Amino acid sequence: MKVPVLSLLAALATLLLGYAYSWTITPIVIGLTYAIAALGVSVMARAGQVSFGHAMYACISAYTVAFLARAVPGADALVLILAGVLASFLAAVVIGLFVVRYRGIFFGMLNLALSMVLFALLGKLYTLTGGSDGLRIVRPALAGMVMERDDFERALLVLTLVLSLALAWWVQRYFRSGSGQALSAIKTNETRLEYLGFSAYLIMWKGYLLSAVVVGFSGAILALMQGLVTPEIGSWLRSGEFVFITILGGAGHAAGAFLGAVGFETVKLASAAYFPGLWQFLLGLTLILVIFIFPTGFVGQIMKRAAAQKREQSRAQARDQSTVRIPVRN
Repeated sequence: MKVPVLSLLAALATLLLGYAYSWTITPIVIGLTYAIAALGVSVMARAGQVSFGHAMYACISAYTVAFLARAVPGADALVLILAGVLASFLAAVVIGLFVVRYRGIFFGMLNLALSMVLFALLGKLYTLTGGSDGLRIVRPALAGMVMERDDFERALLVLTLVLSLALAWWVQRYFRSGSGQALSAIKTNETRLEYLGFSAYLIMWKGYLLSAVVVGFSGAILALMQGLVTPEIGSWLRSGEFVFITILGGAGHAAGAFLGAVGFETVKLASAAYFPGLWQFLLGLTLILVIFIFPTGFVGQIMKRAAAQKREQSRAQARDQSTVRIPVRN
């Protein structure tokens, strides 16, 4: 069964679960925001660059939603989401011009430093941002409809699922495009890419913008779901969780971010419920085991097995075609 069909079936099963058990809507939507953010981080991981500060784009988007909701009380939720994503994009345009010049640990640490500057400012500017208490968001209308809390959460679940499928399709399409292939070439041999006439700087910058926009969607949805925006959304711990999910799922396919998020949330919730004092240890142990057993993540292992089965089928067909049957004459 192909990935698009499996994705639609998974989205349908998630939707039915949310409608059958309303208490699962909040963890599902929050888990999907983590998956969307990891999807953005995986774009840069394709180039071999890991950002430890990409949560700042979720934070920028979330605070934009909060500020605009307060400034324009009648603003629709869809407008708020688009405004948050636009703010993330504009921030990435400026920040990306500087950070994409660097590679490896310098790229990761520079993003981390910038995110911590933002985190500190949000905590200190109490009169503007509410400090560590954050800003509350009055529940807005969604698509022009004013809803009660339960109906709003169900509608937000549907919207989040649709956005997840659309963003996954967009990112996977980018991976298969010429720009996406060039981005992957930066990881393998950047010098050869430059000799072929491509600008590695421009390719990295475009990938960085896409990455920030995708993460921006996660921040905007999280802000609406929680109804509260705090500096913790942009903390280095949150960025680390996004990287954790990316490594867990693998960056070989857009579906890796969602598989990683399922694994992350499952281990986190189960260990917090049964081993509340050891849940962080169990998360770290899970990551170590995945790195040793599945170095390319869940999706990498799946793709490896699928490729092996395809090769075996091709060999079997070749053997069948090469077999010559000699007719027997009476």
